[in-house]
Formats: sequence, structure tokens, C-alpha cells
Amino acid sequence: MDKTYEPHAIEERWYTFWEERGHFAPGGQGQSYCIMIPPPNVTGTLHMGHAFQDTIMDALTRYYRMKGCNALWQPGTDHAGIATQMVVERQLAGENKTRHDLGREAFIDRVWTWKAESGGTITRQLRRMGASVDWARERFTMDEGLSAAVREVFVRLYEEGLIYRGQRLVNWDPVLHTAVSDLEVASAEESGFMWHIRYPLAEGGGDLIVATTRPETMLGDTAVAVHPDDERYKRLIGLHVALPLTDRQIPIIADEYVDPTFGTGCVKITPGHDFNDYAVGQRHQLPIINIFTAGAKINDNGPVAYRGLDRFEARKRVVADLEELGLMEEIKPHKLMVPRGDRSQAVIEPFLTDQWYVKTGPLAGPSIAAVKTGKIKFIPENWEKTYFDWMYRIEDWCISRQIWWGHRIPAWYDPSGKVYVGRNEAEVREKHQLGPTVALEQDPDVLDTWFSSALWPFSTLGWPENTAALKTFYPTSVLVTGFDIIFFWVARMIMMGLKFMGDVPFREVYIHGLVRDQDGQKMSKSKGNVLDPLDLIDGTDLDALVAKRTTGLMQPQMAARIEKDTRRQFPDGIRAHGTDALRFTFAALATTGRDVAFDMGRIEGYRNFCNKLWNAARYVLMNTEGQDTGVNGGDIELSQADRWILSRLQHTISETHAAVQGYRFDQMAQAIYEFTWNEFCDWYLELAKPVLTDPASSTAAQRGTRQTLVRTLETLLRLLHPLMPFLTEEIWQRVAPLAGVSGETIMRQPYPEADKALIDAAAVADIEWLQQFLLGVRRIRAEMNIAPGKPLPILLQHGLAEDQARLERQRRALLTLGRLESITWLSANEPAPEAATALVGGMNVLIPMSGLIDKAAEIPRLTKEIGKLRQEAERIAAKLGNANFIGRAPADVVEKERTRLAELQTAITKLEDQLKRIQRL
Repeated sequence: MDKTYEPHAIEERWYTFWEERGHFAPGGQGQSYCIMIPPPNVTGTLHMGHAFQDTIMDALTRYYRMKGCNALWQPGTDHAGIATQMVVERQLAGENKTRHDLGREAFIDRVWTWKAESGGTITRQLRRMGASVDWARERFTMDEGLSAAVREVFVRLYEEGLIYRGQRLVNWDPVLHTAVSDLEVASAEESGFMWHIRYPLAEGGGDLIVATTRPETMLGDTAVAVHPDDERYKRLIGLHVALPLTDRQIPIIADEYVDPTFGTGCVKITPGHDFNDYAVGQRHQLPIINIFTAGAKINDNGPVAYRGLDRFEARKRVVADLEELGLMEEIKPHKLMVPRGDRSQAVIEPFLTDQWYVKTGPLAGPSIAAVKTGKIKFIPENWEKTYFDWMYRIEDWCISRQIWWGHRIPAWYDPSGKVYVGRNEAEVREKHQLGPTVALEQDPDVLDTWFSSALWPFSTLGWPENTAALKTFYPTSVLVTGFDIIFFWVARMIMMGLKFMGDVPFREVYIHGLVRDQDGQKMSKSKGNVLDPLDLIDGTDLDALVAKRTTGLMQPQMAARIEKDTRRQFPDGIRAHGTDALRFTFAALATTGRDVAFDMGRIEGYRNFCNKLWNAARYVLMNTEGQDTGVNGGDIELSQADRWILSRLQHTISETHAAVQGYRFDQMAQAIYEFTWNEFCDWYLELAKPVLTDPASSTAAQRGTRQTLVRTLETLLRLLHPLMPFLTEEIWQRVAPLAGVSGETIMRQPYPEADKALIDAAAVADIEWLQQFLLGVRRIRAEMNIAPGKPLPILLQHGLAEDQARLERQRRALLTLGRLESITWLSANEPAPEAATALVGGMNVLIPMSGLIDKAAEIPRLTKEIGKLRQEAERIAAKLGNANFIGRAPADVVEKERTRLAELQTAITKLEDQLKRIQRL
């Protein structure tokens, strides 16, 4: 093996090997295990959320594949209707063209061309993450098979009356000219105004004052509402106001929706442009007036003076006209939540249009029951409440979008406007006996992207055909996803799976948290704290990182701030860590259900862990390659250390299985890390040295230790493989033959199972005794400033017979590892000299101070150190005694200072005790 661990030298090579040899395909003889990848957008690139989620899914797939399951991780991408159309439309804009210049068919051809050339970025990046998906089965939501499934579902739901066309309010993007889902709307607080407007009473006698943040929408008001119990307005209920700037009168109605304590207690009702107002309008049978065009300009339903004006220009004109009429009571600055389209950044309008809907009520009942009865289990369980809250309040689902890229709605209209639904036009004509002379025009809309992705668990497996894959892998085993799409995707997959497959789409739903920065802040381009997982894998220089974080930012001031923060945080850029270190970091941070605060210090630490394992493997190979490891026979003699490490390995295997079963990848990572670093590398490799290097060691003992070295390492590599696939494969290929294991790849080897027969409680107790002994000696060396290599005489006192027996068994290891000169028992009545003491159970381990300590140098050193610590302690104590600091500082800052003071006081006490001992010498 090379002296230095270089991840780039191995990662691409092994991934190509696995993929070309077909090792990602299902092939186990055990029960089926299947995970569906949440299909990333075809326009997308890998971000930290993807990398985190993919690490979890790949770890699960590799684990169950090694356990012998017939494991499938199903890959694919989503056509991402709006996002993809925008990409291609931007390209056309660079050519001074629009999609309308090309026409629908030519535009769709252009999108397919783009997809073929540039749409595979994220799949290439998934390979970099080591994703062991079965690429031979890769699907795309617009490929022919999935398109057929979409049409089939639409037609069946329509024929059962579960899909209908109706006019309702939707989220409307006036730039893209399409309805959008709630998930495509980002609301953020912005500065605006609250306008207080006088509405004169039509019957005379005064006016009502209403407050609004969108005065232009008053042109579509159809009522003013007050609370039915509001004494101020009870007498006015049933009367009318003269709607300013129009020639209309609108009624004053009573509705409990109104909060009488907010503002004046009077609310303007605009059913055509507000979701809450729409509900009020439905209750009171108010007319619905739409005053906007698809581009958010005032249409012909508005007064002539405002027609054709953009909504924000109309706002200015309306406000000016109200002020001129003396009807503007007051204008106040106001903070409000503004919904914007996540693609166009345009302010979203509630807009009244004709759309296609799924009637969700009949589908929701079975979906609720599936979770209540435990057929589907949420992990963590608390997410069930979120699921139920939404399902009990579910509304019909708007599934149509006014764009060109996507699954076109399989509905046709004749010249009279009558609608016909079918799988294709030929089927429609045959079913309804429409001759060739009857002109039919297909609905121009396409289906919401979430409609096709709702079918993902079964459409990817070949439905509506009854394929072998469908029989084998449906229902799938687990869905791994974020909490933010429980409503949009998880619930809809459950509804569709139960409806069309008669069974749930997955048995478990593992909900993971969001990846945040080390301060717990959400990663966003505007904050400049986004990390690219490929930068963490490959490394990047500072200038490239700054350019990436500031590209496209509109405000120079913001870009300057982000550049400053980036240069402060990453003065040397980001070093290359490799895929395995990043994956292990994600696993170590994956506490159930919590957001992940990604700390660069952790990935640095796990890069060091990779180095530690690499160097340990080199040591093992240097001591076993070309040597007899006992795999071909011969006497074997296992030392206490050999039996101890094998016992600890069984415990670690059991811990790892329990962690995976509970989706506690943090515990899985921690168990393997602790065993690898502390027990195998720091202890066992050292304990093995005396056996391997001492000429007095028997051949059987050396053979036993070599065998333990290679078999423990080989087992450890298999244990670690689901989290670190590349590093473990590289080392395993060298170690496996020495351990008597054959096979083409580690990923097709069995996952370790604990063997109780290998657990030796006596050996564990012996080595734990030895560890306490040596740790006590090392602590005294550090505290007394004794050179690590200086041979020490050890005196033992108050030991039991078992301690004496253990000493004889471990004497050679203690002398070697502790760098000890001698170990001597004091007799029962023999006085002990002035010594530093460590306890091992009831036994005293004494290191005589005489001759080991340079009093002339050590006393002033300790005095100086104590003085420095006292000065720091006095400074913190004074701060904590300051009432202003206690009252103003955050609670966590105050607590941190208190903890630091306690630590200083403990350190001072220890050093003072040490000083007294030295002074007595």
C-alpha cells in the first residue's frame, strides 16, 4: 500500500469497477429490500441535502445487500416541469427567441435535446458520492413507461369521478403564467405599508374604515365583513357601502373569520384574490370578481381608468386617487409575509382559473388508516402528527400547470367545449364514436410534476404491467426523505399506492433533518454559507470558492459581505477530504429527526480517521504479508489481547446492527469509530507488538496474533463498508486473502454477525485492568512532566490475588507499553516512599518521585502555571460578579463562563497538590 492515503487515487477506479461488473444490481437470495431514490430534478446539481440523504440511502442499501437481501436502490430523475422549461427558455432568450417562436412541438424537441446533453449532471455527481443505485434500471418521469403510467392513472381517476375540472383560486405566478404548488412558493418578511381606507356607507350616516396591504385589490371587493358579536357594527350588518373608485355597492356581512381586536374590526372581502376571502365568499355566496390578467395587469373587470395597468402601478394610482378623494385615512409602515415564486421570484397572486383537480377526500381515508394501523411507520414517530394534521385538513389537489414541458393532460375538447378523457385521441374517438370530421383539440395544460412523482414507487417498477420487478420489490422497504415534502410527496405516494396497488408504497418513512451550517443557520445563497459537497470531496481554492458563493448576487454590498465572511472562514480554501470522510461525517451527524449542523471540524477529524485506518492497515500488512497467518492450518495460540479484541469486535458488531435497525447512523458511526481508533489502533496494535517482536514468543502465539490482526481488520472493513465504501474496498482487496477470504468485491461479502463463542469475559477483564494500569501511569507522566521515554520504576500496593495473577499474565505488555523499568510489590507493612498514585480497582500504582523530578526546574514551572490560571480565574469571576454582564449576556454565554471557571478551579487544585508533593521531596 502507498504510504499516504489519497482518496482520488482509488475512488473513481473502484466505482467504475463496481458499475461495470454489475454489482449494484439486485442479486441476493434473501428477502427483497428496496429503496426508491427521491428523484432529483434533471436540472439540478448535488447539494448538501442530497449528499446527506444519499449517504443514508446508500448505507442502508449496502448494509442489506451484504446481509444477503435481494437489494434494489432504484434511481431516476424528475422532469421538473417549470425549472426545466425555464432553463431552455433562458437559452432561447440568449438567441432573442421565445418558445412561442418555436411552437410547442419544436420547443419540446429542444428540451429533450438539452436533457440529452446537459441533464445528467446530478447523476454523475451521485456516482462521485458512491451511490450504489442500479443504473441499468434508471428511470425518468417523462420516459415512455412512466408517461403511460401517468395517463393510465389520470384516466382511471377521471372515470371514477376522482378527477374533475373546476374554477378555484390557485397560487399563480404572473411571470411564468402558470399555477404553482405551495412548495414552489417561498414566503419571507418584507417591508410594506398598511393602508387605512374609508368606505362610505351607501345608506348614509358615515363610513367604515378597512385596512389592507394590497389596496389595488379593492377594485374586486364584493363585501365588507365584521364579527357578528362586535357591538360597534351590529346595527350595520345587512347594509351596504359604496365601494370607492367604482360604481358598485357591496354588502356589510357578519363572519366569525373577522378578528374584532385587529385594526378597526372591518375587513374588505375580495374572494377573487385572497384564499381566506374566497372561503368567506363561499359561505356567503358572494360574487367572485377577478380583476387581473394572467400577467397581473388590471383586466376589463376593473374600472376603465385602471385597465391595462400592472398591479403595482395600479396600486400607486389607486392610492393617489383615494388621497385626492379624501378617503385615505392613514398609511403606516408594515412588515408582512410576501409569497414569491421560487423560480421567477415574482410575487404570487391568488388567481381564479379553470384547473384540473384530484378529489382527495376518498383517497385520504385509507391513507390515514395505513399509518394509524401501523402498516406504515414514521421514524421518528412524532412526524405522524404532522402527517395526520395535514391529511385531516386535506383539500382537493390542483394538478394542472400552464406550461409546455411535462405530461400533457389526456383530455380533448370538441368545438362545443365538451371534454373527453382517454389514453390517446384514437381511444377517445372510438369510445365516444367521434368520426374524423369532429375536430378535437387536446387540453394545452400539463400535469403537476408531483402527480407523476406520486406514482414513483410503482411506475418505476413497470406498472401498469404486472412485471416481475413489481412483484418482487413492491411494497418498497423504506422511504428516506425530508420533512418538508411529507405533504407534497409522501402523502400523495401513499394515496396513489393504496389506490392502484392495493397496498402501501413503503413500510417505513425515515424523516431526516435539514443540513445547516455550523451555527445552525439554513444554508442559502443569500447568506453566503452554502457548501458544495464536491468542494469538500475534491477541495477548492479560496478565489474559486468566493466566485461560486457570490455569482448571481444582485447587490454588490451583499456580495462584498459574503466575500469577506468566506475569506475569514476559509483563508486557505477547502482542502480535499475525499468521499469517504464526507459520508462518515454525515452518518456521524445523523441523529434521528434533528437538523444537521455541519461543522468543518468534523470532516477534518474524519479525514484523519481515514488516515488512521490506512496506516493501521499498512502496519497489519507489513506484519502479515508473506507470513503465516494460520488460515491454512497450524497450531494457533491466542493471547489475552487477541481474545479481548475479538470480544470487543463482537460487541461492536451487535451495536452496529442495533443502530442500523433503529436508523441511528450516528450511533453506528460512533461505535465503529471508537472500536477502530481506540481499541484496534491505539490498544490492540500496540498489544500485538510484543508477541510479534519478542523472539521468546512461540510460533503458535505469533501465528495466532497475525491471524487475529488480519481477521479483525477484514471484519472491521466489512462492518465499515456501508459508510466508507471506497477506502474499505481498497484495503480489503489486500487483507482478504491473508484472512482466508475470497471474492471479487467487499460489497458482495456477508455483513459481519456477532459470534458469542468469541466473547471471552476473562480476557476483557484482564485487558481493561491493563488499560487502567497504563492510563494511570501515562496520566502521572503528563501531570508530573516526566519524559514519555524515561523508564519508570513502579511499586504496587494493596492488590488482591487476582491483581497479582493479572500482573504475571500482563507483565511483558506492561513493561513494553508503559516503558517501565521495573514492577515491584510492596509487602503489607512496607512503608511507601513519596510517590504519585494511580488507582486500578483497589490496587495502588505508585511512581516514586525521588530522582524523577528536577525540583529546581519543576517548582518554578508549576508556580508560574498556577499563577497564570489564577489570573484567568479571577478575571472570569469578576465578570460573573458583574450584574450588567449577567443581565445582558445570553444565557449560553454566561453558562460557558461558569463552566470555564469551574474547570480552572479544578486545574489549580490539581497543580497545587502536585506542587506540594514535589516540595516534600
